[in-house]
Amino acid sequence: MSASPITRRVQDDVPRYNDEVAVGEDLEFQRKWWRFENAVWVVFGVIVICDLLGVMGRGWLAKAKITTPDRVIELKYERMERAYTPSMMSLDIQQNAIHNGRVMVYVSGSVVKELGASRILPQPLSSTIGSGGYTYVFPATAGPATIQIALNPESAGLRRFRVQVAGSEPVDASVFVFP
Repeated sequence: MSASPITRRVQDDVPRYNDEVAVGEDLEFQRKWWRFENAVWVVFGVIVICDLLGVMGRGWLAKAKITTPDRVIELKYERMERAYTPSMMSLDIQQNAIHNGRVMVYVSGSVVKELGASRILPQPLSSTIGSGGYTYVFPATAGPATIQIALNPESAGLRRFRVQVAGSEPVDASVFVFP
């Protein structure tokens, strides 16, 4: 004895077009979806504007300039950098920091180790290691003398550093390195 299956057509209350295509709508869901889409567009717009301004590196907001109160040092660098992307830190030193045709500059070890300093221009006359960093002696005859340090950070994160010219106050700064 076999039982015959009873088949019933499933009834739904969704209106149909030509008895084929369901054309139902859920206005509450659509309103929620539109709010979500608008929020996403706002977030993307803010990200694009921030990127154009330099928040993520290489732009107007990324550039920084710090001057000591005695105006002996003016440090120019990028606040935001990208890992494995070269950049340049520039140090302008005024005449009153130059003694006997030389200027002594202290750079914290984080500039070399964490920010990947690979080259210093001009070539220093001498360099010594100590006090958590490096002290360089550069030839200089007239101010402002400019020293450039080529950077190439290899890892992401916040990097703090210090630069100081002998006889002047130090400059403490930080760089955020994006991956």
